[in-house]
Amino acid sequence: MGARHLYRAAVADLDTIRERDPSMRSRTEALLHPAVPAIWGYRAAHRMHRRGLRRTARLVSAITRVLSGGIEIHPGARIGRRFFIDHGTGVVIGETVVIGDDVTIFHQVTLGSVGWWHDQERPEGSRRHPAVGDRVVIGANATVLGAVTVGSDAVIGAQALVIKDVPDGARVLAPTAEPRRRRTERTARRPHPATTPAAPARRDHGAPAAFPTW
Repeated sequence: MGARHLYRAAVADLDTIRERDPSMRSRTEALLHPAVPAIWGYRAAHRMHRRGLRRTARLVSAITRVLSGGIEIHPGARIGRRFFIDHGTGVVIGETVVIGDDVTIFHQVTLGSVGWWHDQERPEGSRRHPAVGDRVVIGANATVLGAVTVGSDAVIGAQALVIKDVPDGARVLAPTAEPRRRRTERTARRPHPATTPAAPARRDHGAPAAFPTW
């Protein structure tokens, strides 16, 4: 890989960060994004891993994890072009993960396996981690486990847990929180004013206050 190719790849990475992170105003500012050491460090470690320099690749990966603020990418993972990690803290990408082009993931995303006790039953050399297609978006704190396939143009919402294949263009969304009115024992027992006259308020100073129920 020549110097010109490396330069073009680096510029493409910085332009990707500017396109997908509105807070970045220039390439020089994009250099300070946590995705930069994570992705560039991964590429160096991946090349070493493919050449059989596994310990050196692990060392580069460990240093990259510190510099990026906690983005852990195994050197054996295969990642396509214009890959972007927004924020990044807590991201885990396993050894046999395959990621396509133009993929975006957010912080605390895990692309992992289902556990070593299951992996030992798989044929040697088989994939243990997810395969992610092109143009996929994976939201914050989403978890994708096992040798599942996420189709191209799919969206995995924040907090979602994925353990089955996702078709192309599908949306996988976790349940959202719903607001509930805060009720206390006093308000729950209060009669409706339209049917019962209001009684004089009485307060027992010796009784403990009721704890609100949610």
